[in-house]
Amino acid sequence: MLKKTLPDPEIMYRAIIDKDSNFEGIFFFGVKTTGIFCRPGCTARKPNPANIVYFSSTREALLEGYRPCRICHPLGEMGAFPDWLQPLMDEISQDPTIRLKNYDLKKRGVDSNRLRRWFKKHHGITFQTYLRALRIGQAFGRIQYGEKVIEAAYHSGYESLSGFTDSFKKQLGFAPNQSTERQLITVTRIATPIGPMLAGATAEGICLLEFVDRRMLETQITRLKRLLNAELLPGTNPHFELLSTQLKEYFEGKLKEFSVPLVLPGSDFQQQVWALLQKIPYGSTRSYKQQAGMLGKPAAVRAVGKANGDNRISIIIPCHRVIGENGKLVGYGGGIWRKQYLLELEARSCK
Repeated sequence: MLKKTLPDPEIMYRAIIDKDSNFEGIFFFGVKTTGIFCRPGCTARKPNPANIVYFSSTREALLEGYRPCRICHPLGEMGAFPDWLQPLMDEISQDPTIRLKNYDLKKRGVDSNRLRRWFKKHHGITFQTYLRALRIGQAFGRIQYGEKVIEAAYHSGYESLSGFTDSFKKQLGFAPNQSTERQLITVTRIATPIGPMLAGATAEGICLLEFVDRRMLETQITRLKRLLNAELLPGTNPHFELLSTQLKEYFEGKLKEFSVPLVLPGSDFQQQVWALLQKIPYGSTRSYKQQAGMLGKPAAVRAVGKANGDNRISIIIPCHRVIGENGKLVGYGGGIWRKQYLLELEARSCK
């Protein structure tokens, strides 16, 4: 079985010192003097580098006799809802228009400060901002499907039309009565073994799936909004459930082909490149030169590489399967270490 390649020890130690959560899932570290292993972003006191041993998985750490840290809980999936939060999120999923003040949270046994800190850390917004976004997202959908603005405002829990309009414009950048002319891209974070991913979806399918620390992610989002004449808003989407299930099965080595519907706006050339990417067999790789040749454009190697880089849906459109002509791993926005991880995962699953 292939062993997952780890970053350079100096890079990993710097990630530990900086509490860099972008390395979540890429490695774990054990402390020889305590017998405990942690995530890279653990907030516990940092050990001497001479006392650190690095692992590619929690399984390796456990087999070496290390115990999981009680502070960072490395056996839990990064970005997933913790046990204390899951019941509340289940309630919200049943009624996205719900309003919850600090008193309401206290009755449910949830500390409002703890909740705010968790949302800021994992989603970059407060819990109340998240709830407002859900309500506005619901209202947008109602208006698009023919409901009057005032009715959408009422059903979203707003007591005044002016308050609803102000909140709507603040969240989306346009007035409610313009909803039929625009699209909404609902976004959420999905936990994976190699770090959280940002997923985006319209009513038709998934249009975005990238690691949250991907280079040029903001540029990609700006382009996507322009191409779809859309705005982004945190929330829920029916396609996210299937996407989460299939990603989980993929990382477990059980799924080799995704069926979740995709939305892929782009030029004709980009569409050709992305379609060809999806034909690379699971567990296989091709060079940029091979891809250009298969497109019937052998001189367009650089253009093929650029179109690969413009791919906004990682893993499902497997640009990680394209490598340099010399066999080296190059050109992956999510990071070469992730590219290595994905290729090794597929190689192991093919054995």
